[in-house]
Amino acid sequence: MYPGKWAGLFPDKPAVVDSATGASRTYRELNDRSNQLAQLLYDRGLRRGDHVSIFAENHLAWFDVVWAALRSGLYLTTVNRYLTDEEAGYIVDNSESQVLITTRSRAEVAREIPPFAPDCHSWLSIDGAIDGYEDFETAIAAYPAEALAEQPAGGFMLYSSGTTGRPKGIVRPLPEASIDEDANLVGALQSTLWGFDEQTVYLSPAPLYHSAPLAFCTGTQSLGGTAVMMPRFDPVRALAAIEEHRVTHSQWVPTMFTRMLKLDEAERSGYDLSSHKVAIHAAAPCPPKVKEQMFDWWGRILYEYYAGTEINGFTHTGPDEWSEHPGTVGKPVMGVIHICDEDGRELPVGEPGIVYFELPELPFEYLKDPEKTKEAQHPEHANWSALGDVGYVDEDGFLYLTDRATYMIISGGVNIYPQEIEDAMVMHEKVMDVAVIGVPDDEMGEAVKAVVQPAPGVEPGPALEAELVAYAREHIAHYKCPKSVDFREELPRLPTGKLYKRLLKDEYWGKTGSRIV
Repeated sequence: MYPGKWAGLFPDKPAVVDSATGASRTYRELNDRSNQLAQLLYDRGLRRGDHVSIFAENHLAWFDVVWAALRSGLYLTTVNRYLTDEEAGYIVDNSESQVLITTRSRAEVAREIPPFAPDCHSWLSIDGAIDGYEDFETAIAAYPAEALAEQPAGGFMLYSSGTTGRPKGIVRPLPEASIDEDANLVGALQSTLWGFDEQTVYLSPAPLYHSAPLAFCTGTQSLGGTAVMMPRFDPVRALAAIEEHRVTHSQWVPTMFTRMLKLDEAERSGYDLSSHKVAIHAAAPCPPKVKEQMFDWWGRILYEYYAGTEINGFTHTGPDEWSEHPGTVGKPVMGVIHICDEDGRELPVGEPGIVYFELPELPFEYLKDPEKTKEAQHPEHANWSALGDVGYVDEDGFLYLTDRATYMIISGGVNIYPQEIEDAMVMHEKVMDVAVIGVPDDEMGEAVKAVVQPAPGVEPGPALEAELVAYAREHIAHYKCPKSVDFREELPRLPTGKLYKRLLKDEYWGKTGSRIV
């Protein structure tokens, strides 16, 4: 469903609340403003299947943009607010977005994006105009708060970084439905698995440019609930938000649990969490000891799922199932799991391999990259797809993840891909060779480490480490940059030139059979 229905039933109910300021968008306001923006987008020539992007921090106006796209049959692409101008511009250009919406707080980067996306014709800025951008409020004020004559349902086209260093757009077919039909997949899962409904108050402590926070907030609104949006995660403020807003449902990544568990006992016990009935976590495997501590604190309210932005499959486990199968990410509720070796042969129960999900047909493709799409497919079954994760299934059908075939790093629930960092750092004149890996980190799950082979005659040490970290921060988004640099006389490469990264990984992780802290 969409805001129009709820604006008619309870117009003054908050659709979203900013936990930091208490400011909100009612369903009437959200419906009106998304209608105005939809009218603007239509007037600028956008039609079903066209693309619009948003580059912003968590902001109430996010939802004006989301619902304008979803009620116009458009694809919405979210751009990580921490990207550089070149990185953000690539996504805007690659997605063929005709409109980019940003905020005044992103001005320093946003004003440099247009040269990288020459085919984008409309640039709007929330909270006031910036160089090269129209003022968002002035622009939408010229249009009526009326629904378009036709409102085909839109969708999201989000980006997932690839091991080649360039992000790839994940394209799913748009629904063959209008926006007033019940076609929200995430909303249906929320309702079925966790009891979301119009009484739900959902706490979202994560950035909205990520797929799960975006989908869950939007799904909450499709069901008539209220989303409580945190500008950024803070462990104490998250607990305060649960108490203040009487939060019923929430979603987290494991590193958030870790940070909350490290609070002083007085801080942890100083808030009324009695309204809190369902706490969902995903994005990275949760260390079993951390999850057990959360059960002791919050009670048996933790639920876990495993899925990718591609939504090519979905597993889920509740508290009782997890306790009987510690460490599992659940059983499939969407798709059939197959565990295969590198040649595509299915493996027996308990043996780890590449995790494939089988659906009636492949539900996605990577934009303008048929080779990447094919790589995600099983060699003999086009409707089986994998995201690069390695795991096994036990005799009861529960999935356990043990590794990542692509050496993707998950730090604090955020996916980081080493190749992009390696490609940047190897250009430094003092670097002969470089490998980037994830290493154990008690708080973040994994931390980014660069292992560098210095150029001949270059002295390794703290000064060179600081120089290389600073260099990386000049060329890629800061959150991707290595937190530390180690040095080697030579990196382990095969005669073919392929980096034997497993040897490096084993130095830091040990041969434990798992890559999960």
